[in-house]
Amino acid sequence: MNEALKCIGCGATLQSTDKNAPGYVPQSRLHEEDVICQRCFRLKNYNEVQDVGMDSDDFLTLLNRLADQKGIVVNIVDVFDFEGSFIPAIKRIVGNKKIILVANKIDVLPKQINKRRVTEWIRKSAKNYGLYADDVILISAIKGHGLKELMASIEKHRNNQDVYIVGTTNVGKSTLINRLIEESVGEKDVVTTSKVPGTTLDMIDIPLDDTSLIFDTPGIIQEHQMTHLVTTKELNTIIPKKEIKQRVFQLNEAQSLFLGGLARVDYIRGGKRPFICYFANELPIHRTKLEKADQLWREQIGKLLTPPTDSKRFDFEALKTINIETQNGKQDIMISGLGFITINEGASVQVTVPKSVDVVLRPSIM
Repeated sequence: MNEALKCIGCGATLQSTDKNAPGYVPQSRLHEEDVICQRCFRLKNYNEVQDVGMDSDDFLTLLNRLADQKGIVVNIVDVFDFEGSFIPAIKRIVGNKKIILVANKIDVLPKQINKRRVTEWIRKSAKNYGLYADDVILISAIKGHGLKELMASIEKHRNNQDVYIVGTTNVGKSTLINRLIEESVGEKDVVTTSKVPGTTLDMIDIPLDDTSLIFDTPGIIQEHQMTHLVTTKELNTIIPKKEIKQRVFQLNEAQSLFLGGLARVDYIRGGKRPFICYFANELPIHRTKLEKADQLWREQIGKLLTPPTDSKRFDFEALKTINIETQNGKQDIMISGLGFITINEGASVQVTVPKSVDVVLRPSIM
């Protein structure tokens, strides 16, 4: 490959090896004149934005550049996986900027959920991370719910300034950007792309009006989410696409729940009680006796206990076990990138997950 071939649309270095990385273009087109990458091609011709994952170091470099820019920040989180999709470093780019916290995928939570309570829960959870949002909006990017409220909030807070949209991978950022393109510039308009000077990290700009732009920043990869330990096909099993149906297991002490083969929850003590599970409907949950759990996991991984579909990809030597005591009413045990279990106070539980995956105990969102 010639040195430093760049996409004329977004400035990313062109490459033909990884479709999911910035600058991808088919090998046959790599040496044509004025080449644009596949992501820019889809944007210009179909008004469709594809998310490109960025690791934490690259993202921090981008944050440092944005810190000095004028504008407001729209930070998208996954309402189903708030802790996993929240970016602690976001405070560095917000600084004095106004921030709108957008909780996406509200459509996957059960319909009976109290949305006002969820909004306050999101606001309070963000404060626990030191982030004070100027507004919190619940949306479903895929269904279009809440978009008018979001656009109104953006107009209210931006004061004719640019808008920077930030979020993790798999949070639905691309779907939202595509919706905003339709709302702001019309479905048929050709949207131009441009690179940010001094970096090969591509940011796509979308005209908001005659003087302002929406900047789409690449999605940051959160290593502590389970989503990064599964294949693309397995993602479809663990990321909910429609309303979650709660599954209730009445557990006695010394029983275990397997969440596919990716995680295990052991109930140690606290009397017979319900474990209310909120996971993608496609994720199999298997109950067994604690004394049989170790053997079952090793023998049935990739078979009865799936995902993963390939047992060789699961490292039993790279697991951690977390001891949890529930207290103060209902609490959720949140497994980052997978889902959560709601349990009443007074339970002693052990959760075993891959070492990189976060497990959080929080006040119940339900």
